[in-house]
Amino acid sequence: MAEKYNMKNPSVKRILQELKEMQSNPSDDFMSLPLEENIFEWQFAIRGPNDTEFEGGIYHGRIQLPSEYPFKPPSFMLLTPNGRFETQTKICLSISNHHPEHWQPSWSVRTALTALIAFMPTSPNGALGSLDYKKEERRVLAVKSRESSPTFGSPDRQKLIDEIHEYMISKAPPVPHPNSPESAEPPSAAATEQSGEAPVTPPNANTEITEPEEQQPEAPLNNNTEADVPRVPEQAALVAPPPVPAVVVQQQQHHHQSTVQKPADDRLFTWAAVGLALAIAVLLLKKFMKASGHGAVFMGQS
Repeated sequence: MAEKYNMKNPSVKRILQELKEMQSNPSDDFMSLPLEENIFEWQFAIRGPNDTEFEGGIYHGRIQLPSEYPFKPPSFMLLTPNGRFETQTKICLSISNHHPEHWQPSWSVRTALTALIAFMPTSPNGALGSLDYKKEERRVLAVKSRESSPTFGSPDRQKLIDEIHEYMISKAPPVPHPNSPESAEPPSAAATEQSGEAPVTPPNANTEITEPEEQQPEAPLNNNTEADVPRVPEQAALVAPPPVPAVVVQQQQHHHQSTVQKPADDRLFTWAAVGLALAIAVLLLKKFMKASGHGAVFMGQS
């Protein structure tokens, strides 16, 4: 593959470096490989995150790397129905080209796929390109996603998608099935007495998982080949974890400052009211003494 591309180009060198790292250090949670004829287009599959309604699912997608990669972010689309993102639509994430201001050149395809898995159970909040299926519907889609890989693109693309699917299925554990109502019922009192064991209350199987944030579709992809790959500055280092959004931190700090300042303002207002009341009382006392004839004595002594 390397002989087809200009190895002096930093983008090509970076992509081939990531490919080598992906193959030498595979993950059970995802797999991604570029097309033979175009290393700027990658096919991938991710495994649904554990302890969520996506657990056990195999979700395929496509990554398009820009010619200026890694100094500009890639775009992503999902190909497998999942109940969280629309299929064959570019998704809006802080790691995608919809938000280039958030992208860091030290991030990689591996970093982006790890972040995408973390985004799966978050709340869509009505963002474009996002879906808000019920958890039961998402579990059904997770089971169905294992049956076969999605159909997409040319025969070469389909071949790569099928190979990735086989790899992910070989690494994936079975999809967890919720307990049936019968198996979730506690033992009867008679059975408990016969066994001599104390009754056990089963855990609540319907406990909800709280979820967070965003998404939207974006612009069409560009097909990049060797001919239109420009030279860009030297490549950046691989893999850095996505940062916590600064907006969340700033909002939390502002709320804390407001909570601290409010009691202080209340105390100042109380002392001001007390001082005003005392001043009024003194003036009234002087007026009373003057009116009663004691004012002259008081004023002479002062």
